[in-house]
Amino acid sequence: MKFLVCISNVPDTTTKIAFTPDNKEFNKAGVQFVINPWDEYALTRAIELKEAQGSGTVTVLNVGEADTEPNIRKALAIGADDAIRVNAAPKDAYFVAQQIAAVAKEGAYDVILMGKESIDYNGFQVHGMVGEMLGIPTVAPAMKLDMSGSTATLEREIEGGKEIVEVSAPFVASCQQPMCEPRIPNMRGIMTARTKPLKVVEAVGEGARTSVAEYALPPKKQGVKLIPAESAGDLIKLLRNEAKVI
Repeated sequence: MKFLVCISNVPDTTTKIAFTPDNKEFNKAGVQFVINPWDEYALTRAIELKEAQGSGTVTVLNVGEADTEPNIRKALAIGADDAIRVNAAPKDAYFVAQQIAAVAKEGAYDVILMGKESIDYNGFQVHGMVGEMLGIPTVAPAMKLDMSGSTATLEREIEGGKEIVEVSAPFVASCQQPMCEPRIPNMRGIMTARTKPLKVVEAVGEGARTSVAEYALPPKKQGVKLIPAESAGDLIKLLRNEAKVI
């Protein structure tokens, strides 16, 4: 069984967000980047399934420039066998999906996994596009994934409950908690990751279909007004006239 796990390089959740002077790009200066947390569920589960089967491979795929390689190496340290980096900035969801589909088709992968979305843009788009481009089923978002031979059983959330889905490989699935407990690289993994193959390929297909007109930060939070308990009338006036919630 050949697993392809797609990972994104995203700012750490504690990052203070800032943009370039023209407000068209994220300012990367001084920012710590990490593997997208949702993608870590996909990666760990693929490794677990490979180990349970006693055979197979887990390949990590990233669409990004050279500065993403430290986190690709981290994914290799966690347990992936090899990695592929598409040498291009991830311009939009369609562009990224094209690159994933091209690699998946060339490598004839059985299972393509990724997080349900990246925590920077929260698009929830790529997995569906990849499945459509390859003409194979997509299950999203999966909370549980088990394999029996070439048949997968997945559990996903639906409104008001859960749905159990069976699908035969090849397929695409996006992952979320509580699929597994994401692994942390150990010292042996960190050492072996240095010698694992990392192949760099150039982008294919069309360019991005969308572009950013402008980024904007949300309005700053205003100060809190404390109203004495005996002044309930003043509170009601503020809620009606200023907050406009009643």
